[in-house]
Amino acid sequence: MKNKEKQVCTRCVMDTSDNEIKFDADGICNHCTEFKEVTSKNWLPNACGKKKLENIFDKVRKEGKNKEYDCIIGLSGGCDSSYLALILKDYNLRPLVVHVDAGWNSELAVYNIEQIVKYCGFELYTHVMDWQEIQDLQVSFLKAGVANQDTVQDHAFFATLYHFAVKHKINYIISGGNIATESVFPNSWHHAAMDAIQIKSIHAKYGIRNLKKYQTISLFKYYFYYPFVKKMKTIRPLNFMEYDREDALNVLKSKVGYKEYGKKHGESIFTKFFQNYYLPTKFGMDKRKPHLSSMILSGQITREQALMELQKPLYSEIELTQDKSYIAKKLGLTEKELDDYINVPGHSYKEFRNWDRWYNIIKGVQSYAEKIINRSVKNYN
Repeated sequence: MKNKEKQVCTRCVMDTSDNEIKFDADGICNHCTEFKEVTSKNWLPNACGKKKLENIFDKVRKEGKNKEYDCIIGLSGGCDSSYLALILKDYNLRPLVVHVDAGWNSELAVYNIEQIVKYCGFELYTHVMDWQEIQDLQVSFLKAGVANQDTVQDHAFFATLYHFAVKHKINYIISGGNIATESVFPNSWHHAAMDAIQIKSIHAKYGIRNLKKYQTISLFKYYFYYPFVKKMKTIRPLNFMEYDREDALNVLKSKVGYKEYGKKHGESIFTKFFQNYYLPTKFGMDKRKPHLSSMILSGQITREQALMELQKPLYSEIELTQDKSYIAKKLGLTEKELDDYINVPGHSYKEFRNWDRWYNIIKGVQSYAEKIINRSVKNYN
């Protein structure tokens, strides 16, 4: 798709770089249609949403009354999780705040996390990943040439969060995931970061070090053990309020002295490089498109503003040179080796063992169970 003229949605800015995209007679894509007909039904930026969130938080406080913490939140230093921490403070919740350091924190991320925790008065636990294992896994993923290079960090983040939730008998995981900025997500671009089978398959083929400390979550644990045995539920508070990213940034700046990164996910040097260089160069995927499209659909920006934003370069030459040099050195590669991994044709995740077959079986069982008990069995709000 990189060398062909792309068809662009007339409503948002998604295009045929998503090879599964479909357009109607008016040129409106399936992402817009799905938002209107399905996703928006779970988005309540109104008085109804506020009341529902208050009821949810009342339940969290009540069930956690005699516990050290009533919920848990992962804090990356990004806008979503940082703003969410302030919301929890306003609602008088007592979260265990966990930060997973996979070795790629920018200096600004460290500063922002410190400012947020200090302002909120929360207890922070920083889990530092074993760098040699992370390095080996990340190089393995580069050699595999799959699209989602952030799987190594993302899976570690969730695995650590669930581990601490179980350890401290916490039933509620608070997530910064939200419809306002993340409703559009092309399935053809990536594969689920929770697929431990995929991680082990890629590492078995390309890794050189035994993974003794890197924790994974099995499909069984994620879809059955945590939600049904441990009764754990994930809550996404930002879906029950008006969440405007620009307004959230202004609140963070005024209240905690938060400093912007300049790019989405700039809190992680590797994620910034992955999204702004690896994906566009290797797969022709510009992650700004789904993000901006989400903001168009939630009314935060206009399509014209999004198109103007897409005209801006993803990287300045100086910043790219610096980041590429830093990442190559940290991964134990030469810059030529890193370039070689990026410039060769990419591979589909389906070329490696994955959870697809088992996932489809589990979702089928889940659907059957919903019919039997006549209610949804999802493990998040």
